[in-house]
Amino acid sequence: MTKLGVIGTGNMGSAIINGIKASSMDVDILAYDKFADKLGSLPVTACADEISVVKECKYILLAVKPQMLGEVLDTIASAVTRDTVFISICAGISAEFIRNHTIPEAKVVLVMPNTPMMLGVGASAMSCDDSVSEEEFAFARSVIGSCGITEVVPADKMKEVIAINGSSPAFIYLYAKGFVDYAAEVGIGKDEALRLFSQTLIGSAKMLTESGMTVDELIKQVSSPGGTTIAGLEKLYEGDITGDVKKACEACTKRAYELGQ
Repeated sequence: MTKLGVIGTGNMGSAIINGIKASSMDVDILAYDKFADKLGSLPVTACADEISVVKECKYILLAVKPQMLGEVLDTIASAVTRDTVFISICAGISAEFIRNHTIPEAKVVLVMPNTPMMLGVGASAMSCDDSVSEEEFAFARSVIGSCGITEVVPADKMKEVIAINGSSPAFIYLYAKGFVDYAAEVGIGKDEALRLFSQTLIGSAKMLTESGMTVDELIKQVSSPGGTTIAGLEKLYEGDITGDVKKACEACTKRAYELGQ
């Protein structure tokens, strides 16, 4: 049985643990969290400290806040070996950062997950370099894939991808808020509007992934000449919605590089 060590059992760490246990994976999970009471409700073997986790496990899931990671890595550095494989879900943190705080030969798999993995429908970007074997990377993908889909991206694009799948749920929620607020203003119940818009998001996502049409073709399909959709789109184009999305993505990426320093 493969042993996986988990350091940090907040929302994302807990989601991955529960995803693994709900899957067919044969994995023994050992975990540490500075708030020990979090471990009581999880299907794990609790460890007294971070070093105990690293000493017992080949694979280590790093699921702490990026700002805390340096301190955690300094604490466990003495227990890290060339066989240790780190699976890091810490946004903006590079493999070099992890190696600088542990050992130069550390094996690192980088992951950019998102919060929908808490419902088992996450979308995670992953990368690694040649220090990680195909078998090790496959195991890491199985761990993260237990609560959603995974896509492999180049290691030098892990900061750029944060905006695409990591931060984008918040942008989508803000967009949804605009529709729900409008519904309330015109006398439509917020709950009914939220259900209608949410199902529309789900359906639209399926159209994007399963219809075989491009984004532009899908927009055109909804947009009858002289109709209501065209009238609304004109206002969105006036506001430069795609330009604003680009600015939001660029701001995410800039902050990711700042956090990774």
